[in-house]
Amino acid sequence: MELQGRVALITGAGRRVGRTIALAFARRSASVAVHYRSSRAEAEAVVAEITSSGAAARAFRADLEKVSEIETMVADVLGAFGRLDIVVNSASIFFRRKFEEITEEDWDRNLDTNLKAPFFLAKFAAPAMRRQGAGKIVNIGDWAGVRPYRNYLPYTVSKTGLIGLTRVLAKELAPEVQVNCVALGPVLAPEDYDPAEIGRLVEGTLVKRMGSPEDVARAVLFFCEGTDFATGATLMLDGGRLLA
Repeated sequence: MELQGRVALITGAGRRVGRTIALAFARRSASVAVHYRSSRAEAEAVVAEITSSGAAARAFRADLEKVSEIETMVADVLGAFGRLDIVVNSASIFFRRKFEEITEEDWDRNLDTNLKAPFFLAKFAAPAMRRQGAGKIVNIGDWAGVRPYRNYLPYTVSKTGLIGLTRVLAKELAPEVQVNCVALGPVLAPEDYDPAEIGRLVEGTLVKRMGSPEDVARAVLFFCEGTDFATGATLMLDGGRLLA
């Protein structure tokens, strides 16, 4: 897919990996819908950076735990830009919780944001993509969806489900819309990790380094502009962590 003139909605685009993905699309002359929930200032800063470079961008707020707000956001993006070609599900809930301490709220927050929201974004965006004759959906997953780790049970279940959702959506939305997943390993360590924990992440990879947001952006761009033949695929972007 040629990205110039296309419209890409990036969730969680105000900060961290989502921000880098949004800027990467802008450099390809795509218009960018910058989603945020609470990071309004950061989202507006991303919009300002994109527009100053000559590309188009607008910020859109939605709580991804609320389906009605997801539907409204997609409608607003279509109203603002007139089309929607790409959805990148970058927003994610991620926090540590011991098995014995998991609450219903913990479960719901993880599953709603990390799994339910990508489904409903696809549901509301796909009709426009199909009318246009083409579309791309890229889900940002986690290697834990293939090899789970402890103390993140709801999160791990949500990312396991996201890999499955990617495959099901690919079948449901073919042939117009291709749906793929980038499953991350250690990219941008959680903000509460200490240097020793980060060191263990690095040692757990084959390449002996952390991944970068730019690594993720390049993988997303591959699925969007590098090929129109991949769908239902999950790319393990983990520095060989799964094999180590």
